[in-house]
Amino acid sequence: MSMLPMEQFRQFKNEITRFMMAYKFALDAIETKVEILKEEFHFFHDYNPIEHTSSRLKSPESILKKLYKKGCTISLDSIKDNIKDIAGIRITCSFLSDIYKIVEMLQNQSDLKILEVKDYIKRPKPNGYKSLHLLVEIPIYMSDRQENVCVEVQIRTIAMDFWASLEHKIYYKYNQAVPPRSLQELKEAADSAATLDLKMERLHNEIVEIKERRTVEVEEGLKIISDQQFQLPEAPLKLIGGRPRRRQLTWGGGGMNLQGRRSPFHEGQPHLTAGPYRLWCRTRGSRPPPSFPRDAPASLHHPAHWPPA
Repeated sequence: MSMLPMEQFRQFKNEITRFMMAYKFALDAIETKVEILKEEFHFFHDYNPIEHTSSRLKSPESILKKLYKKGCTISLDSIKDNIKDIAGIRITCSFLSDIYKIVEMLQNQSDLKILEVKDYIKRPKPNGYKSLHLLVEIPIYMSDRQENVCVEVQIRTIAMDFWASLEHKIYYKYNQAVPPRSLQELKEAADSAATLDLKMERLHNEIVEIKERRTVEVEEGLKIISDQQFQLPEAPLKLIGGRPRRRQLTWGGGGMNLQGRRSPFHEGQPHLTAGPYRLWCRTRGSRPPPSFPRDAPASLHHPAHWPPA
């Protein structure tokens, strides 16, 4: 083999490698975007609509077969213009409404350009296949240039993915027309999966509403109700030195005390009549001076009125 053909072969190989790497990088960029959404929902929301994802890159053999089937010329430009699903990612969601939420999230990303939307959920295929397909264009920055690369995004529920995965396995490499009876059974199975989707989403919404109502009830129960009387248990009174007698704690605007009247010493603060002498011992860790009698008057109940230690 002469040097010229070898050099041409090496150049062609580099072009093919660079061509496929662009699609790989585009797929990596889309996967990163979806992973960011998953992480955000995990840390900041009570619910994550994305169950799992999977991705694939078509092999050169598969690309050439599809190109031949379409009757297109074999060249890199022809591949780029005629085959738009070289790179693909599948996003599996929990519920039907999650699909359109994710579509909206992707549409809001400024560096993604939505080229095409195929909604097989609203318009299923004859065999019952349901999914939502997006063809997006994302910029990829190479060392010497920028390329806009197409990626196919498939979004479906768990039930849709279950049906599609089994349908693919059943008819994998079955290059013939599907018998009418089998086609009807496939359609019935797809309808059953759709019914399951609707039922599970209805149950999900009911539970969400119940949780929201309970949250509102708890928040309302925690509000402070003014002008209410609460019975203070005797055990805390014994711990602080008070006499174990029936006392009521009245809540109102201003001070409060255990006798149901405002405190004359400091507005807005609770004062327990445990005795000034005992309060001194407990708060200061020492006995009061002789000028502070055990039967101190009520005016000494507040520490602000105590003499210096």
